[in-house]
Amino acid sequence: MFRGLEDTVPFSKYPGDDAATLRIAERTYAHITEGPGWMYVAPRRTPPEVRAAGFRMVESRADEIVVARAHLVNSAAMDLYLDVIHEFLHILQRHQGRELWLGTKVPYVDRPTEVEAYAFSVAEARRLKVPDRYLREYLEVTWVKRSEYLRLLRNVGVSYG
Repeated sequence: MFRGLEDTVPFSKYPGDDAATLRIAERTYAHITEGPGWMYVAPRRTPPEVRAAGFRMVESRADEIVVARAHLVNSAAMDLYLDVIHEFLHILQRHQGRELWLGTKVPYVDRPTEVEAYAFSVAEARRLKVPDRYLREYLEVTWVKRSEYLRLLRNVGVSYG
């Protein structure tokens, strides 16, 4: 699904040993789902706060990036690219033993793994000369309040406009 990721500039910038990162990438799958959604790393078990909100995630013991078919069909190529490098960084974070789901203890926009992954994607977007106007739109996700969205922009160094 993401053939060629290893040939991109961000691939060589992921933390850790490039050979180990390549081995992880070769064992990472894309899981395409129907219905609404975007892209996420399949958790081993759906987090309780996600389940309580009525959303059932694809669960997997393997390294899987779940992608909604609608996202693949309807989203801009740049959004998909930034999402892929963001989600693959989450796969690597999980291999480092880092917890991706912190429940309600830490807001989504303040989670160290999310800030790191978004900052990584923003850095790549900037390398490609993507303007902050585009990044503001890209970073505006439906599951966070306006005040959290503004904090996410600050956390990853994108201007408010």
